[in-house]
Order: sequence, then structure tokens, then C-alpha cells
Amino acid sequence: MKVYAVQPDLIWEDKEANFSRILHLVDEKNVEPGSLIVLPETFATGFSMNLQVTTENEPEKTESFLSNLAEERKCWVTGGLVEPSSVSQKGINRSVTFSPEGHKVCSYGKIQPAIFFREDECHESGEQVEVYPLDGFLACPLICYDLRFPELFRIGMKKGTNLFIVIACWPKVRIGHWVSLLKARAIENQSYVVGVNRTGSDPNMEFGGNSVVIDPKGEILANAGETESVLGMEIDSSLVTQWREEFPVLRHARPAFLPHEPRG
Repeated sequence: MKVYAVQPDLIWEDKEANFSRILHLVDEKNVEPGSLIVLPETFATGFSMNLQVTTENEPEKTESFLSNLAEERKCWVTGGLVEPSSVSQKGINRSVTFSPEGHKVCSYGKIQPAIFFREDECHESGEQVEVYPLDGFLACPLICYDLRFPELFRIGMKKGTNLFIVIACWPKVRIGHWVSLLKARAIENQSYVVGVNRTGSDPNMEFGGNSVVIDPKGEILANAGETESVLGMEIDSSLVTQWREEFPVLRHARPAFLPHEPRG
């Protein structure tokens, strides 16, 4: 399967402008049908805590864009949005995925809001790790700060994951952590990891790009660098099976020390 990591320079709090930018980048790349297109965390607005902007007409507005993109390009599409919570005045930072038919197949709420940026004051925590079948893979979506919590990835692996999709708005100042942690998660779980970050800046921070595709041995197959671009790379689920058979470290974990599922 071909994966396309879309690394845009987003326009602050302007959904229509960002939708247009994403379409332009995808059209330039001439994406192959049947592929997986991955967009960053909160790609429609940037990493804004302004719920009046981020949650307006959501999730319908951004999900409609993603569904149409998936159906028109005949691809799987993953991207991030913020929707209003049904139980509080906060939002929920989500990663949603649509099939090539335009159907929503997964919606994951970010379990670890970035307290460092006071995201927890605006976004409530998701409740569980999600997995879903994706063209020969079992995929697990996670979001940005989740990357610093390896127990979430191990839960996904225990559910059968062989492909982790991490979308982010990761600051440039700690971009070395981004790459190192993505590699570590691939090595620990003997899985592909696709990490998709934005580039450019907003009123609060500068972002580091470096969207990557990493194989089950932890080798970086492709890196988008810091510029606005679309990174394309082929991945093969049989390589996960082969590596896990060749070096079966996951069978050696003692059950008593494996993490439990988060609440929910």
C-alpha cells in the first residue's frame, strides 16, 4: 500500500483556506487510488484553542471534506479535527479516518491532551485506544502528545496493530524528540509508524515538519524535512509478519507487566 504524508504550512484558523491548500498539495502529487492519505492534527485550523473557531459546524464540516477527498481520490484518508463534547463545554481533539467509499471507519479521541500547552483546559481526554482494518493492515491512530506515552502504543499492539498513524502539530524546538520517539515506537512494537506533522508557524509557535514513514525495524524509509510537501512511500504488511517471526521479542513480554487499557 502507498502512504502519502501531507505536510502543509497551515493558515491560522481558516478552514476553507486550509481545505484548498490540502487539495492543491494532493493534486500536485497525483495520488494513486487505493492509497492512504494522512493529514496532520487539527489541519483545518492549526493548533488553536479557540473553540468558537475550531468546533464551529463540526464535526460535519471537516468530516465532509475528508469524506469527499476519500471518495473522489478513491483513497483512505486520515486527518485531525476538534469537535464539541456532548458532556462538557470542552472540545475533543480527534483523528478520523474515511474509506475510499467515503465512509467513516474510525474516530479516535486524543487520550493525552498536551498539558504543557494547556490543551487539557480546552479539550477533554479520549477514553480508549482504537484499531481498524486498513487494506491488509490493522491500523491504530494516535495524536501528537500521545507519542510520549508508550503504553498507548503497546495497547494498540496487543489489539493486533501493525501500523501506527500519528498525526501532530509538533514544535520545531523539540523535533528531535519527535523523530526519536517515532523510531522507538516502531522498534518496540515491531510495526510500521507513519508520523505526519505540519510545518510553518502560527501566532504561538513554530513547527518542525519531519513527517516520516518508519519500518518495523525502526529504519526511516522517508523524511519530508521541514518544507511544505507530500511524502509518498510504499509499505508492506508482510514485512511486519516476517520481522516478528524472525525476531519474536513481542512474545517475550511478561503478561503481569503489560499495561492495562485506559478508562473506558
